[in-house]
Amino acid sequence: MTDARSRGAVSAPAVVIPCQRPIPEDSKARAAFAEYYQQDFLALTRFVMRLGAAPHEAADAAQSAFVLAFEQWDSIRNPGAWLRTVAKRRLDALRSGVVREQLADRLPDLPGGRCPVAAVELGEEEARVYEALSWLPTRQREVMAWTLDGYRPQEIAQIMGITPEAARKNLERGRALLKQALLRPADGSGQ
Repeated sequence: MTDARSRGAVSAPAVVIPCQRPIPEDSKARAAFAEYYQQDFLALTRFVMRLGAAPHEAADAAQSAFVLAFEQWDSIRNPGAWLRTVAKRRLDALRSGVVREQLADRLPDLPGGRCPVAAVELGEEEARVYEALSWLPTRQREVMAWTLDGYRPQEIAQIMGITPEAARKNLERGRALLKQALLRPADGSGQ
């Protein structure tokens, strides 16, 4: 497992497609995957929500990313960054119509019988932050989502394929816009 400080380059498929590799048979790999899934699924879902997805849409993108990850778990060097990149691409594909899917009537439960969307309930303050994030331009929102997940501008630049300066500028501008949005009264009255 990696932490926010030990990430490297991310290599993820452009569109989520079924993988031809066999599912890991090694019980150690399966256990490592299961542990990572348990620890990161909700964080990944929240990351996708920060990109502007509705909770069910975010859970779908996160689940799709984990399905792909399971099929190639042994070859993924930086699971956090890899999963977030794949989930973002999945969300983009769903929104652009490249991938057409019907959402299931009900999401599969997390281990322990919890629905992932129910586990992502937001408090009032957090909901305001997510709403304010949705007002940001796409690039700034994406940089903020990565930042809120513990990534540094240098890492974000590498993941997004932009310069470190562009990552820092987008972060700076995004923070300024978020501050303005969050300082406004919650009722939008402007007083």
